[in-house]
Amino acid sequence: MARAENKETAGPATRLVAHIARLMRQRKGLTQTEMGVQIGFSAAAVSAMETNAQPASDEMLVAMERTIGDDIGIFLAARDYVRLDKYPEQFKNYALLEQEAMGLRLYATLVVHGLFQTKAYARALIGGGYPPLSDERVDELVEARMTRKALLERDPVALIEVILEESVLRRTIGSPEVMRDQLLHLAECAKRRNVTLQVLPLDCGLLGEYAGARGEMEMVETPDHNHLVYLEPQDESLLISDPAKASTYAQRYAKIRSQALGPRESVGLIERLAGDLE
Repeated sequence: MARAENKETAGPATRLVAHIARLMRQRKGLTQTEMGVQIGFSAAAVSAMETNAQPASDEMLVAMERTIGDDIGIFLAARDYVRLDKYPEQFKNYALLEQEAMGLRLYATLVVHGLFQTKAYARALIGGGYPPLSDERVDELVEARMTRKALLERDPVALIEVILEESVLRRTIGSPEVMRDQLLHLAECAKRRNVTLQVLPLDCGLLGEYAGARGEMEMVETPDHNHLVYLEPQDESLLISDPAKASTYAQRYAKIRSQALGPRESVGLIERLAGDLE
């Protein structure tokens, strides 16, 4: 069910798409019911989209391009921008940087990084968060998170390094079955030529050195080869562009990486943990 509060909080792309869709539908002399039949959605879904109560899904945008878009390409072009509207407010600006990044170095300490989550894991994680979200909002956020995976297939390819705390792999999210599939997915992702996955073991601090003590970080290399650092503590966001500060984070990341298991050892550990959940 569409949410009434969306009408007040809908983003600019969502509002623009709704306005254009309504104009194009009326130009073709279609009722909401008739348009719904043509695009495979209910009249209620069309109404929710046009009134900003529910942002258009990727599937709806593709269907509208095919039926009322007149081959202009406007609804297809709108997909990226409508997706951005669905992200949490603190993440929207960084999402653009992530999509365009030439390289990412990621360190995750609590849960699997969003780029590498399965749909079931993401749904369990988002649906079980606090404050509680409506089922419709959970669906929106899961869909938006899954679309981020396009970065893994993009041309030109993005080079991605990700370091996961071992505790991330041992923390069951959703169910043992969901977690097992998530671990196996990580092992498959690690086989990509543009992905390097390492695990920081639980015992890495035995000798008194633990470089990851200050928490998660994401480092981005932009198409212009600028280096930025993104932090997101407790639903707040911080983007660091100062070269000296970014350099400090890069050095810290290098130290974390030096304390992590090698890529082959890391995949071996992930596969063993997945086997334990059978």
